Amino acid sequence: MAEQQKKVQEQDINQLRKVRREKLADLQSSGKNPFEITKYDVTCHAADIKEHYEEMEGKQVTLAGRVMQKRVMGKASFCNVLDQSGNIQSYVARDSIGEEAYKDFKKMDIGDIVGVEGEVFKTKTGEISVHASSVKLLSKSLQILPEKYHGLTNTDMRYRQRYVDLIMNPDARDTFIKRSKILSAIRRYLDGQGFLEVETPMLVSNAGGAAARPFETHFNALDEDFKLRISLELYLKRLIVGGLERVYEIGRVFRNEGLDTRHNPEFTLMELYQAYTDYNGMMDLTENLYRHVAQEVLGTTIITYNGVEMDLGKPFERITMVDAVKKYAGIDWNEVETLEQARELAREKKVEFEDRHKKGDILSLFFEEFAEEHLIQPTFVMDHPIEISPLTKKKPENPEYVERFEFFMNGWEMANAYSELNDPVDQRERFKAQEELLAQGDEEANTTDEDFLNALEIGMPPTGGIGFGIDRMCMLLTDSAAIRDVLLFPTMKSLDK
Repeated sequence: MAEQQKKVQEQDINQLRKVRREKLADLQSSGKNPFEITKYDVTCHAADIKEHYEEMEGKQVTLAGRVMQKRVMGKASFCNVLDQSGNIQSYVARDSIGEEAYKDFKKMDIGDIVGVEGEVFKTKTGEISVHASSVKLLSKSLQILPEKYHGLTNTDMRYRQRYVDLIMNPDARDTFIKRSKILSAIRRYLDGQGFLEVETPMLVSNAGGAAARPFETHFNALDEDFKLRISLELYLKRLIVGGLERVYEIGRVFRNEGLDTRHNPEFTLMELYQAYTDYNGMMDLTENLYRHVAQEVLGTTIITYNGVEMDLGKPFERITMVDAVKKYAGIDWNEVETLEQARELAREKKVEFEDRHKKGDILSLFFEEFAEEHLIQPTFVMDHPIEISPLTKKKPENPEYVERFEFFMNGWEMANAYSELNDPVDQRERFKAQEELLAQGDEEANTTDEDFLNALEIGMPPTGGIGFGIDRMCMLLTDSAAIRDVLLFPTMKSLDK
């Protein structure tokens, strides 16, 4: 029965498409081809009229958008027009726009893009509207919008046809407008703090700066293999060496990893580096930046995600990784003296590890297993083991740990920051250790970057650096369930696979 209904529905849609193409052919044969129109002067948007009605009542306006509803009633009709800012009703009367124009209007379809000129007024029912003196067809829609069949509810199709999703779902449109505002607010804040926005290469011969497997490609002109960057770090640090004391970049990075609600193989990362500060300075900057963005975009420092309230207005908690494991796993890592003790604890607590993992790696695994999920309110987790931090300065009082923090909210890692390693001899040793891990089968390990080491030998000042996951930030600030909900065009498996 369901299959039969589907066939009937497809036949109906095909017939409607055929009718629309016939209407277009009629328009073109009568010299009214909408696709020959090159411009239309818009004076305002729907939201402008609604928000400032008292000032705009009785004034002539010109707006443009997509016809979303249409009610034809003899000599007078109504249509609902959607632009970027929202919907507004237009009252279209034959006596106001002319008999010929009214006939053309009646032939318009849902989904057509029109220009409306007219006077702002309120209907008898109190709805703010535009009394049209002109309705002009600007583009003919040859497809059928899904609202005719109960809206665009298929999640997979929403991601594949984002353009339809933006038309049909106001929440989706609002999410991406907010995302744009979040990026603008970040830029304004950092520019105000004296940072310079820069751009660094996406195609690199050595993809370093993070633990991730890169995508690989081939550059025909040089007959040379390249990788897509997995991080922004090593080039931005070169700029610190060059004397640009505060730099940041917001850009796409690419990691050859799986897809889930928080991971997409290409995503937006922001990294910034500031000379003459350390990871404590990065904590202060992070706290202030998050507060500023939330206040500017949402008008509040209290956000709600999936029903859980998080307060960006209070001082963010600061806890070491060792203390977090002690608090949530009941194990004092300061009492773990040997690798074998660490392995025994892992077996006892059923924490999976690999033979190559050292004591610090196992501490990190304990943290991930027992602590992360509890870090709902804004929290800085500080002082990571050196084994998982190849680009970070050691803590002078305890060289087994480094001056690094990860910022957590909602149990997610939101940012990762260091007191940056600027000792070229130490850095070479760290790269060497990473090369050994690579040889042991760790596809996410770094490889030695000789040009970066040369830059460090030129001399890099003490520097604080941080990387922010912009997509996760947008998820939290827009209460979006999955990373695909905040990426306009997420990576999707081909339909023919």
